[in-house]
Amino acid sequence: MRALLSVSDKSGIVEFAQGLEKLGWEIISTGGTYKKLNEAGVKVIEIDEVTKFPECFEGRVKTLNP
Repeated sequence: MRALLSVSDKSGIVEFAQGLEKLGWEIISTGGTYKKLNEAGVKVIEIDEVTKFPECFEGRVKTLNP
């Protein structure tokens, strides 16, 4: 299974993602959330690797897939 994590308030996100990871979930994430999870050692895939499309409108649109 896959989970897409993208949050503005990052408090608790690392622990949440680690829980998903322990359950065998593949974690996909955007910009700042990706950075936070990656720095914490969570195995995470950046969203643009999945969509093959970069963030646009200065990061306000992150998951557009034309």
